[in-house]
Amino acid sequence: MLCDKRFRTKNNLNLHQETHSGEKLYSCSQCEKRFQTRCSLRKHANVHSSKYKCVECGKCCRSNRDLIDHMRAHTGEKPFECTVCSKRFPTSTCLGAHSIVHSGQRLYSCPECGRAFSRSSHLDRHMRVHTGDKPHKCLLCDKSFSRSSDLQIHKDRVHSNRRPYDCFGCGKSFKSRQHLKHHVLIHTDAKPYSCRRCSDRFAQVRYLKAHLLMSHNEGFWFTCHFCPKKFSRSGHLKKHLLRHEGGTPYVCNECPKRFCTAVVFRQHMVTHSDFNKSAVVDILNANIE
Repeated sequence: MLCDKRFRTKNNLNLHQETHSGEKLYSCSQCEKRFQTRCSLRKHANVHSSKYKCVECGKCCRSNRDLIDHMRAHTGEKPFECTVCSKRFPTSTCLGAHSIVHSGQRLYSCPECGRAFSRSSHLDRHMRVHTGDKPHKCLLCDKSFSRSSDLQIHKDRVHSNRRPYDCFGCGKSFKSRQHLKHHVLIHTDAKPYSCRRCSDRFAQVRYLKAHLLMSHNEGFWFTCHFCPKKFSRSGHLKKHLLRHEGGTPYVCNECPKRFCTAVVFRQHMVTHSDFNKSAVVDILNANIE
């Protein structure tokens, strides 16, 4: 006997015993992800069938219960409250995981580094740091990720032009909540990031890092391997490399010309008599990662 659970039928007992074996015998025919039980596989299949799809962001959930929980990420609703510290959570699962913090229990330890976790699923995800396992594969570019959330972020930012996060100040749209969070500081004039070497303050971390590098020589440069040029941000180096590699992501919709940088593209577009500013903005947005 492996646990104290009891079942009405032998078939249900046999299905339950599969969870103790640790083997994942049931494979998804669409993404090759594997599961311990047929029930888990059936729930996972809903992700591909889009049966439970979020109308806000398009994410597909395994069940209606998961969809309800997911919708709270958009509404901000947090109906589950911790009785110890009054912190609130969107799902009972999140509350249960949080409650272990107050008990001090860390039941699952990593055999490689000794780090302890309150849930076995957290340990499973952590083990990928040591094994290098990346089971979540993008079907559009074959890039793989260790977490499903990282895969979803990748698909939204790289393979989709959808920008669900709108700025209430100017209407500009962004692909991620984090990008929107950084942007709104422009409208508030807030500068929460201060330099520890001088009194200067900055609205974004990237501006602070660039300041530390150029003013205090603290940090490191991104160096081009084709020429001696150096850049304070990896994004600037990436755009610069297009000049060497012949990449031309900016395409004029008025003539066949292509351009490797947004600056040159904008300069070219004004040469057309029927210059359409909104069309230029759409093209530039499509090339922002």
